[in-house]
Amino acid sequence: MRPLNIGIAGAGPAGLAAGMMLSRQGHRVEILERFDAASPVGSGLMLQPTGMTVLNALGLLPSMLALGSRIDRLYGADAKSGRTVLDVRYDALAGGRFGLAVQRAALFNTLHDAVITAGLPVRTGVTLADVRLAGGKAVLVDAEGHEAGAYDLVIDASGARSPLSAGSAAAPKVRELTYGAFWATLDSDGLVHDPHALVQRYDQAKVMIGILPAGRAQVGETERVAFFWSLRVADADRVREAGLNRWKAAILDYWPDCAPLLDQIADWEQLTLARYAHRTMRPPISGRVAFVGDSAHSTSPQLGQGANMALLDVAALAHALQTASDLDAALAAYAAARRNHVQLFQILSLLFTPFYQSDSTLLAWLRDRLVATIARTPPMQALLASIVSGTLIDPFAPAGLAECDWRAVGAGAEGLFRSASEAISA
Repeated sequence: MRPLNIGIAGAGPAGLAAGMMLSRQGHRVEILERFDAASPVGSGLMLQPTGMTVLNALGLLPSMLALGSRIDRLYGADAKSGRTVLDVRYDALAGGRFGLAVQRAALFNTLHDAVITAGLPVRTGVTLADVRLAGGKAVLVDAEGHEAGAYDLVIDASGARSPLSAGSAAAPKVRELTYGAFWATLDSDGLVHDPHALVQRYDQAKVMIGILPAGRAQVGETERVAFFWSLRVADADRVREAGLNRWKAAILDYWPDCAPLLDQIADWEQLTLARYAHRTMRPPISGRVAFVGDSAHSTSPQLGQGANMALLDVAALAHALQTASDLDAALAAYAAARRNHVQLFQILSLLFTPFYQSDSTLLAWLRDRLVATIARTPPMQALLASIVSGTLIDPFAPAGLAECDWRAVGAGAEGLFRSASEAISA
């Protein structure tokens, strides 16, 4: 296929990764961002073996390993009884897989620095509202109705609230989820916690409190943690009106070890309220537009797959453009490559979420007794680990990727972790 002129809507991780991959294939890319300065949004996230494999293909995995925190286990317990509710270990699978918890700022900065170093154009302050087909080109239109650019292909990486996705012929139905979460990135000084585990506490399915070691945003900084507390989005204003001290007291009643984190929060402005929606675009293409990441599919973060699915989308699209004979064939191949993996994990997320974030007493009871017992049996341990890893079905071959040698990566990561700790001490 001849080199294409590609416009990428959104300078988040998916948009930046797409710019890197496609420019290396010889395409001309331009990234358009609505904010005056591209910046990260959110607190912490989990990079799974899927997302790390894409970053490895970009040559950026060593940088992320130096910034992130290795995660070997996902553990959850009932806040009142202490009963284990969730215990998923990556080593239930052969091969040495692990997760990597990172600050969103670390992932953004690593990708953004690579884009700037490569000299790729990033236009900021451009609020896109529509995309139209004219003369065989995809024409982006801004909020004032002016043409923002005409391209052979537009990649929409502008997120779950994307106007391009909502206005497309393939626009999916959106199901706003009842529960969201307050998030904050905080210092870990004085906190007693497992540095290699995502740890959560539950009260039925109505309360979920979590601590995720999230590494550092830049080399030389101290490690931080992402702290979150789930709640009904409709109750957020009521919780704020009741006051910060009352909210803190409720958390301490559930989990006293959180005191060093709560002591750092002096204002509601330090907390971000995340809202979630379930939507799946089928297919993730419309005309000369390809949708990747949350603009194509979004759901609750319960399985920790969001950023990883976005990176897989980008890799699959790049692979399709590299191997197909023409653009129409490439877009069809991209849709086919991601169909099964996206559908499976969207369904799994939709099924799992009510067990951890809902008003259902019955589902919480089943989770704490039946599901927790079944999860301890050997076949289920490996199954849960493959779900968390994002590898229940193979996502790599359809995206033209070879999965990392995790034992080798893990051995190299130990040296990077030590170097980062020594830099902080110095």
